Amino acid sequence: MSTVLDAAPAPPAAPQGVAGLRRARVRRTRRAVALLALALLAVLAVRVLLGRYTVTVPDFVAILGGAQIPGASFIVLQEKLPRAVLGALAGAALGCSGALFRRVLRNPLASPDVLGITYGAATGAVAGTALWGLRGAAVSWTALAGALLAAALIGAASVRVRGGAGIVGERFLLAGIGVAALCQALTAALLVRLSLNSAQDAAVWTAGSLNAATWERIGVLGACLLLLVPVALAAHRALEPAELGPELAAGLGARPAAVRGLALVTGVLLAAVATAATGPLAFVALVSTPIATALTRGRTSILACALVGAVVVVAADGLGADLLARTDLPAGVVTGAIGAPVMLWLLVKQRKGNVG
Repeated sequence: MSTVLDAAPAPPAAPQGVAGLRRARVRRTRRAVALLALALLAVLAVRVLLGRYTVTVPDFVAILGGAQIPGASFIVLQEKLPRAVLGALAGAALGCSGALFRRVLRNPLASPDVLGITYGAATGAVAGTALWGLRGAAVSWTALAGALLAAALIGAASVRVRGGAGIVGERFLLAGIGVAALCQALTAALLVRLSLNSAQDAAVWTAGSLNAATWERIGVLGACLLLLVPVALAAHRALEPAELGPELAAGLGARPAAVRGLALVTGVLLAAVATAATGPLAFVALVSTPIATALTRGRTSILACALVGAVVVVAADGLGADLLARTDLPAGVVTGAIGAPVMLWLLVKQRKGNVG
């Protein structure tokens, strides 16, 4: 009698390993980045081609090719396109800055617009106007100085020398909130000293506006981003081991204290140069990271944060300039209206323990 040897049952499929999960996460991130890049192109096209003065695609291509179309050439090259490009660059810088602040400080409310960096820039700009009579592009330099001074005050108040702990997250948050309040008070005091016309100009700037967009400002901001964004990408990636804990990160060969310092300095510089170019765009850095994290389903990609910031600023400028009011609303007013409920939502989530 022949015997039938039953084949051994096939072993169950091995659970997906760490490498497989990482590949799936990378694919999700790439899809989100691609969608955000398309969204940015879409809002740029809407901002430049539509609005109170519409431009056809053939006319836009002809203008870029050097053709002179009465009225349209000036509006596109000197108003619409510079505002869109400057808004995209500033939003990208703030998105990168917010991602760095959040990863270093591990708090969803940690962003340069909450912790006093942008308020310091506003104080510097108003001081330049009120004390030295500066106008135009010169105000940007005092705004940059104000942002860096505010960051230096926050850093000095939050560094703990003993034990080599470096910058302490909780102290940095508290110092930032205190410096933000101080800068707001100084700005209000300086605005009182200005004439009516100067106070109106300063108020528009401190609200965050793209009205002063020029190709010169775009060139300066673009050059700064070329230097700072690669550093931001490297620092953000180098901080991943630190999320496992300082001891384990040190065991893996990471230097969390040095990287945290580099990331914070880079985040401050990104926020400072963006604010110097456009004025303080409220809550852009704050909302970019949670939106990007939701789109990538849990993985914080600094590139996705940058694209979200760019989309938010360009869309806010288009809404404020063409759709929401008869007179132009500064982009910072619109981003503030968007960011305020997001901040309240983050506070509620943090209270419930759902946000780290």
